[in-house]
Amino acid sequence: MSAQLALFTDAPAPIKTRTRRIHPSVPELPTTTVPSALLRAADWILLNSSGGKDSQSMASHVCRLAAGLGLLHHVVIVHSDLGDVEWGGTRQLAAEQARLLGVRFEVVKAEGGDLLARTVARFFKLKAKAEEEAREQGLDPTTVRIAPAWPSSSARWCTSDLKRGPIRKLMTRLVAELGDLGRPARILNCMGQRAAESAPRAKLAAVEIDRPASNGKRHVTTWRPIHGWSEVEVWTEIARSGLPYHDAYDWGMRRLSCSFCVLGCEADLVLAARLRPGKAAEYAAVETKIGADFKNRLSMRQIIERAETLDAELRRPPRGAALAGYVGEKATHDYLARLTPVS
Repeated sequence: MSAQLALFTDAPAPIKTRTRRIHPSVPELPTTTVPSALLRAADWILLNSSGGKDSQSMASHVCRLAAGLGLLHHVVIVHSDLGDVEWGGTRQLAAEQARLLGVRFEVVKAEGGDLLARTVARFFKLKAKAEEEAREQGLDPTTVRIAPAWPSSSARWCTSDLKRGPIRKLMTRLVAELGDLGRPARILNCMGQRAAESAPRAKLAAVEIDRPASNGKRHVTTWRPIHGWSEVEVWTEIARSGLPYHDAYDWGMRRLSCSFCVLGCEADLVLAARLRPGKAAEYAAVETKIGADFKNRLSMRQIIERAETLDAELRRPPRGAALAGYVGEKATHDYLARLTPVS
């Protein structure tokens, strides 16, 4: 009996998990997936803009639908300012796109530093936690394995900390502006995610209830209006809208937002290191500080080395180079002829 009691005494305490309670008024499933019905039902139509091609084409597409229904005054474009880790001019571009579309523009920014500062802080927090757990178990704290501090495809804390959290604070403010409706406010949260981008995004529903973002005062429906679009359709919408797009695409980048995205391909990262060598060096310095590579099996030091081995001189490409590759020279010429320069 004493041996059995000893087993229970030595057993580790169960890990406490936090269960977030969902307000009982929040529905589990959307009542409709019809675009016009989604737009008419919303008190606010929130368009998430990274300044990239997908969110840009999504915004112009939704604004055209909203304008046709007389709902443009319900539309708000929100940009999460990521600071110097994103491409220069991104915030200004998102603001200009909103101005040209004739809708309200909001900027949100997380407190507590940019991605690099947060990565360092996260590392030391994880390190302290691992060492404390080792000491509690009678192990040598200097030999413990520390959980990865950099964001990754499986741990995208950068999105939750730098985008999702601040945007939810904006939702709270927008709901307060509505006053007492006698019911939860309805927010249609529009994202530019596409199925063709990746296998995980292909599994996302085009319309779903965002239960974690919802509460007794607001019900949030996530809508991915261009989820089924191809890259050609995205660029065709950009040509149709006449809105300016970021010149990083003309340089050859495939994605925007963070210059060095952990989800970016090697070619994009090497090109970014050529275009922003100073920022690449800052990432490499953080790697050294925390003793971990920027990406699994691909360090920023390697990216910089590969960028430095390229002999071809970087020359500014002609405006519209990216667009022409998808819609042709004539459509690109017409687009450039009516393009309004970013102020």
